[in-house]
Amino acid sequence: MNDSVLSDEGVLSTGGARPVLRFERVLARPPEAVWRSITDREELKAWFPCEVVVDAWEPGAHIDFPFAGGDPTLTGTVLDVDEPRLLAYTWGEETLRFTLTPEPGGRTRLVFTDELGPSIAARNAAGWQVCLARLTGDTPAADAWKGHFNRYTAAFEPALGPQEGPPAGH
Repeated sequence: MNDSVLSDEGVLSTGGARPVLRFERVLARPPEAVWRSITDREELKAWFPCEVVVDAWEPGAHIDFPFAGGDPTLTGTVLDVDEPRLLAYTWGEETLRFTLTPEPGGRTRLVFTDELGPSIAARNAAGWQVCLARLTGDTPAADAWKGHFNRYTAAFEPALGPQEGPPAGH
């Protein structure tokens, strides 16, 4: 069974030092199961855009994010952990935050945010929309990213300026 989507579109906030993308989903699994989906290396492979290599999910721990195809490996640092409610870490120059809240019926409300640079907001919003669809059990079309990117670019450019597309070769 697929999880429900409140609105699969990401919401952009520009009130802070850097833009923040926010996505919200309700997953048909309890917080402990969703926690495994966001922290277990094998479960992450099903939906996260790259490998996630960390020795322990504890504040200050180093993370490597190797991409397939020889793209450069990003690095990060675990910022905050409150199992199974909160996980935050840097992903290169960005900060990712996952907040899990129990919902009735053994479900979990996931709020995911990505604090990022203005020129990559549309690219990342499109990518996270596809990734989160996989996390909720959907199988997005192979070309879904492009349509999302076009919509986000049109929505974000007036506030953020020109938007970068995918890295070369993608």
